[in-house]
Amino acid sequence: MRRRLLLSLVTVGLCGHSLAQTTGAASAEPPPALPRITVPQDLLQTEVAKRFPVRYPIAGLVNLDLGAPRLGLLPAQNRLRAEMPVTAAGAALARTQQGSFTVDFALRYEHSDRSLRAHQLKVYRFRFPGLQPEAVDLLNTYAPALAEQSLREVVLYQLQQKEAAMADLLGLRPGQITVTEQGLLVELVQRPPQ
Repeated sequence: MRRRLLLSLVTVGLCGHSLAQTTGAASAEPPPALPRITVPQDLLQTEVAKRFPVRYPIAGLVNLDLGAPRLGLLPAQNRLRAEMPVTAAGAALARTQQGSFTVDFALRYEHSDRSLRAHQLKVYRFRFPGLQPEAVDLLNTYAPALAEQSLREVVLYQLQQKEAAMADLLGLRPGQITVTEQGLLVELVQRPPQ
């Protein structure tokens, strides 16, 4: 019953808006904004942490263990940054080394599982203060592949059932994803006709 009432209200609202446009009636009020989904930074951090730690062996000589990344927001570039803690250990090293590397990335929406995913990765160099520069340079040859495996297409957020149901009911889908100072803002836009 509530679903029908909501659908009726939305239909009346959309019809009323269309009618005002076709009759040339001037309206002081802008058309109603479409709904938005906000995802705060702390929720993104919690979700991405669930997918770590991850271990990557390199040529049987070194294991790189990646801890949960610390996410940062880059609103000016509409991207996120991930600072990845890395532990390197194995036969090629005299002792375990602590380091890090940084990746920044854009976001895209994946309809199949209603998720926001990392893509368009930009990888920065490994930093291992305790290693010789030559060893760090060698590890940096693996940095892009490691970033691709660990973060490319990683799910940062999955729409909750109520968010997905609301969008479906109104014939909407996630559109533009904007990085703000507080987290993400996901615009819901009209689904194209099928």
